[in-house]
Amino acid sequence: MVEDPKDLKNSPSSRRPLALVTGASDGIGYELAKVFAENGYDLVIAAEDPGIVEAKQAFAQLGGEVEAIQVNLAQYEGVEELYRQIVNLRRPLAAAALNAGVGVGGDFTKGTRLEDELNLINLNVVSTVHLAKKIARDMVDRAQGRILFTSSIAATMPAPFEAVYGASKAFVQSFAQALRNELKGTGVSVTSLMPGATETNFFHRAGMDDTKVGTDEKDAPADVAREGFKALLAGKDHVVAGSLKNRFYAAKIIPETVKAAMHRRLSEPGSAEK
Repeated sequence: MVEDPKDLKNSPSSRRPLALVTGASDGIGYELAKVFAENGYDLVIAAEDPGIVEAKQAFAQLGGEVEAIQVNLAQYEGVEELYRQIVNLRRPLAAAALNAGVGVGGDFTKGTRLEDELNLINLNVVSTVHLAKKIARDMVDRAQGRILFTSSIAATMPAPFEAVYGASKAFVQSFAQALRNELKGTGVSVTSLMPGATETNFFHRAGMDDTKVGTDEKDAPADVAREGFKALLAGKDHVVAGSLKNRFYAAKIIPETVKAAMHRRLSEPGSAEK
């Protein structure tokens, strides 16, 4: 079992446990890295944009060691480079939050670019499997570790006008739950974090500024991150984070056709004005 990081933090003779957080330059990933640091972890943080350097400076003020790696995880070599740099630290990962992801909003046939959707699949799905393969093997070899996958309540419903994004999160959710079952008895736990709409740059980057979900009030990323971290340490299989309405949207009793209609009202281009 993983030692309590607070015990390690209070022991001057012990190094802090090490946590990896991808997509850590802003949003939920930034807040996840922050809560790890606040709870006694050293960090390896990764993101594609230069903001990861500023994030490193902020987290370093919380008392631990921070390694920042600017890398494009949508590319095979980007995942390999990140893993190489982790190995070069010669320190085991106590925890890994595989959070990097992107959205694409719009009409699948006329409003989105195939290049953007293939990039989404490469980042949200392919890189998640690639990095998990490396990290989970190492953790199982040590019989110790925790993995947090950032899924979404979109994983539980059809997602019109975010069709590829929703499908990618359904993959991540299924993958995380299957891996959790496979790793029973190994000393490695897997938890799925399932946020709803969260106040980050996600919707702007996805081209969804004119949608109802893009303009509505959203959950605070710091709250989502704290719920995910708490669930990870508790060894839970998943947590639906954020407001109570997220639990309603994720409810399995609602027919898929109804969920699809609900999602359409939120994500259809121009729905902000309806």
